[in-house]
Amino acid sequence: MFSTAVFLKMSPLTQKLPKFIALLLLVVALPNYNTADAGLTAACDLAADNDDCMESAMHPHFPTNKAYNEAEFTSDFWLELCKKFVRQQASAQPNRRVAKNVILFLGDGMGLTTFTVARTLLGGPEKQLSFEKFPYTGFSKTYSVNTMVPDSAVTSTAYLCGVKGNHGTIGVNGRVERTNCAGMADTSNHVHSIAKWALDAGKSAGLVTTSRVTHGSPAGVYAHVADREWENDAVLAEDCGVVSGLADIAQQLIHGEVGKQLKVIFGGGKREFLDTQFFKKGKRQDARNLIEEYLQQSSDNAYVETRDELLNLNLNSYKRVLGLFERSHLEYHLDAADTQPTLKEMTVRAIEMLQKDDNGFFLFVEGGRIDTAHHSNMAEYALDETVEFSKAIEAARELTSEEDTLIVVTADHSHSFSYSGYQDRDSDIFDVAPSEGTDDLPYLTLSYANGPGFEDYYNTNKFKRRNPTKVRPSVDTFPATAPLESATHSGEDVAVFASGPWSHLFTGVYEQNTIPHMMAYAACVGDGLKAC
Repeated sequence: MFSTAVFLKMSPLTQKLPKFIALLLLVVALPNYNTADAGLTAACDLAADNDDCMESAMHPHFPTNKAYNEAEFTSDFWLELCKKFVRQQASAQPNRRVAKNVILFLGDGMGLTTFTVARTLLGGPEKQLSFEKFPYTGFSKTYSVNTMVPDSAVTSTAYLCGVKGNHGTIGVNGRVERTNCAGMADTSNHVHSIAKWALDAGKSAGLVTTSRVTHGSPAGVYAHVADREWENDAVLAEDCGVVSGLADIAQQLIHGEVGKQLKVIFGGGKREFLDTQFFKKGKRQDARNLIEEYLQQSSDNAYVETRDELLNLNLNSYKRVLGLFERSHLEYHLDAADTQPTLKEMTVRAIEMLQKDDNGFFLFVEGGRIDTAHHSNMAEYALDETVEFSKAIEAARELTSEEDTLIVVTADHSHSFSYSGYQDRDSDIFDVAPSEGTDDLPYLTLSYANGPGFEDYYNTNKFKRRNPTKVRPSVDTFPATAPLESATHSGEDVAVFASGPWSHLFTGVYEQNTIPHMMAYAACVGDGLKAC
């Protein structure tokens, strides 16, 4: 039970009263109640040289809420939890078998804050996403050759091709600057992905994404371009003209050295493959239908556009499958119709297709809409996409064996996403924090450093914040400090989780471009170091 003073402190009524009246009510209600200990920082002048006041402001006291596990109040609960973890770590034995299969799961924009907060959607901060149960964890450094904070294109070159390049480029080294058409045409600047290394070793390869299959992350599997925006011929021609030997990303996926060998291609982006004469919302201007060209390559190729078509397809009747389920990115899981497959369903079908190859496979799976939601300051959507991403990983682990399948989970970069405010354990993560700002307004637990959320939560005419409790019910955004049309990435290291053969290699802090070399070492593919 809250005391009367605590009730008055937390009550919406007292929060709307002038501070001195609220404090007076507290004193009347409970003369011996220490307002400083309760975290009522308004009674202090934070500009004054008052260490006690500042300490109270930095570390406010809140009442104990017993809505969660009562056992947590005992020492034994925590001691037993630690013993269990130590036993688990002490008994772990490195798996030094050759990895027959390698699956790389990429949570686009899934920084530490994102998966930390996503746990609460499973029931609380003590919960674990599927990949957090993996035995080995490390951190990768995500900067590019020319930027401290990277984009999804150049990072795909790093974690797939093993080389860092320039911001906005894919599958080329640092000698190629963005939009450098001549540099892109020079094949000596091209770098190849672990998908090609696997194909060269006689394995199969594929990709799955909730974004366009021509987008920055999946394009790293097969493409070599000086600008990530060159997803179709029209955009490429704007920058380079029509030059022999230069192919847009969609064309490279259908006809490129790696793209034409991929057994599985699932995602969105239908518009990048079709001229407007074939598809009203098509982006191409070369009178080509790349989907039809894909089907004409072999009668063993299949094409699907809906969830039912994907789930009902007889995989034994085909050698390759292309699935384009949306014009652009797939819809967010929270908004998707039942005609769109989930990331888990696409992942399961991809693995089932690739497992037909006795030599093994490499599969790239991206939760691409985590990133796009963060760019829009739509935290609830980003977190739901993270949970869906976790479900796909769990399904992959169930379909494969830790004995012969290396699974690596990581992010390409983080986002300027913040989680703060001293909430109760059972509080709504999408609600306000228990305290308020110096402007006498509450603030949301989740926020961003920049992005479109600024316009919703700040009244620029009056130079003050809007009350988030009045804004939040009508918008999907969360507050941002600086106004931008699209939120930026952030540059901190990202986590790497691994299980299966040679997963112990993925501990420590290392350059992001080390990741494909460790996967290749485990699978004995590529021209670098190998475990066999």
